[in-house]
Amino acid sequence: MNASVRLIEQVIPSTVAIQVTVPSQHQSAQLLGTERMGSGAVVSPDGYILTVNYIVIGASQVSVSMIDNTQLEAEVVAQDFASGIAVLKISQTGFPAVPLQSSAALHAGDEVFLVASAGEENGRRVNGGGLTSVSQFDAYWEYSLERALTSTAMNPGLGGGPMFDMRGRMVGVVSLNLNEIGKFSLAIPVEHFTEHQDELLRYGRRVTRPSRAWVGMYSYTLKEHLVIAGLLPEGPGAKSGLKAGDVILAIGEQEIADRRAFYEQLWSRPAGETILFRVFRNNAVQSIPVVSGNVEEFFG
Repeated sequence: MNASVRLIEQVIPSTVAIQVTVPSQHQSAQLLGTERMGSGAVVSPDGYILTVNYIVIGASQVSVSMIDNTQLEAEVVAQDFASGIAVLKISQTGFPAVPLQSSAALHAGDEVFLVASAGEENGRRVNGGGLTSVSQFDAYWEYSLERALTSTAMNPGLGGGPMFDMRGRMVGVVSLNLNEIGKFSLAIPVEHFTEHQDELLRYGRRVTRPSRAWVGMYSYTLKEHLVIAGLLPEGPGAKSGLKAGDVILAIGEQEIADRRAFYEQLWSRPAGETILFRVFRNNAVQSIPVVSGNVEEFFG
């Protein structure tokens, strides 16, 4: 851990612990639970807090705890399902805000450090490490970033906390622990907020980005084939007849060999379009028309 004590003390007052309650009937409750905790950072003296979206999807009540144990109610004012960030707002102003810095100048090997909420005791934990990658990342649940910040610094607490450069500037929002490929953490570049801040705060989402088809499936690549690992109950794919274990051979006229190619083809179509999936199931090829959905509406 190479960040100085003074630098850590400087940024910690701007970090928050987040507690969220979600109704049991919400579509996300079965996946993510009804009581969630996370981390975040104050990014404006006006009371805006940046965190990760999966913590607050479906929230009916949100509260944040400052480092001095001040408890405040918060409102979810913006969500970006494509990048995975969310913005909260507290009514009280004047809390110190972290400086924000584009991650564009960061490279593999640069040092960073993470600050996260420790949970119910409202402490903070810090961990440092080096960036191992600033390249593209795709996940198994229809999620991809053109540029993700992957670090050897394991997230020391709850998700949604800030990633800082060695000058104490927030460069990312910590999203995932990548345990399956080693003790690494992944952060969403902060420019997903800074470059679209006005739009997000005005409309609560990225209205200028075209809608894109969504199926509600989990997948993995096996020997140059894309296999469906599971489907969201009541999601578009499940309702249209896709099944876990199906091997996706093509969508439309485009053959599919990996997850990245699948996302590119899927997201080139608008939400609501019927897409023909060609799959291999039970030793036979089948064609299944899938009426795609909109993830924002599904979880809205």
